[in-house]
Amino acid sequence: MVISIRRPRHDEGEQLIAIWCRSVDATHHFLSAEYRAELEPLVRSFLPEAPLWVAVNAHDEPVGFMILSGQHMDALFVDADRRGRGVGRILVEHALSQAPELTTNVNEQNEQAVGFYKKMGFKVTGRTEIDDRGKPYPLLNLACRKE
Repeated sequence: MVISIRRPRHDEGEQLIAIWCRSVDATHHFLSAEYRAELEPLVRSFLPEAPLWVAVNAHDEPVGFMILSGQHMDALFVDADRRGRGVGRILVEHALSQAPELTTNVNEQNEQAVGFYKKMGFKVTGRTEIDDRGKPYPLLNLACRKE
């Protein structure tokens, strides 16, 4: 699969929200249904203004995205149908090319994501008992330095 990274287009908002929904539904089984329902409107409100990078296939269709703020990757989501095909790796490699001392946070209960980040060379630098919204979903703080 050929993947390119680019900035989002203004007409891709719904596609990116759909990717977020499918990705979260496939990987965040630990979230309560109520909390998952709370998150979607929040994502819809901030995503259009976020500093996004979009992974696109050979047909220029979004298959994943990340939010990169300075040296911190705020989010990484890959369409559920594209997981395990290198999209996340390509996004992280792009992030490291922009931010050689990259940090991120990951839900501790998202074991697949934790394993992915460790495989990509991230190290755990800390842990919080709650997520960014004060909910009981522990976060691991991670850091990776481009070699």
